[in-house]
Amino acid sequence: MTDLTITDVSEKYHLKPDTLRYYERIGLIPAVPRKKNGNRYYNEGLQKWIEMIVCLRHSGITVEALVDYVKLIEQGDSTLQAREDLLKEQLALLETKKKNLNRSIKRLEHKIFLYESGEIKQGKSYFEEYKIFADCKIKLNTVPIQ
Repeated sequence: MTDLTITDVSEKYHLKPDTLRYYERIGLIPAVPRKKNGNRYYNEGLQKWIEMIVCLRHSGITVEALVDYVKLIEQGDSTLQAREDLLKEQLALLETKKKNLNRSIKRLEHKIFLYESGEIKQGKSYFEEYKIFADCKIKLNTVPIQ
């Protein structure tokens, strides 16, 4: 790997240059060396570091959790267990999101099935469609709009 400019790194990892600068500013990326003209250049080590950050971000880990993770890495091997625990916690959060997302997908698939099967027909009200809140329809229609 050769040293890359911020533009090259931005294109390679599909990040905006401002995002790279932000990551550097908050400590997600170690200080990036600059050439005499002031331009940043990313060596092989920094590129691998960015790959790790991008991979973890794509895994759904928040920037805040990543900042904590990077601080732990910087403290050395004494934090191996803490890093593992942090990643396990993030995995548990993602599993919860996945469960909720799957439930939402099943609900939408069912709703689409109702349309495709003809169970939901034109002219049928929402309340009739679901056979719920029968008295709510009356209450909603009688409440004046303010």
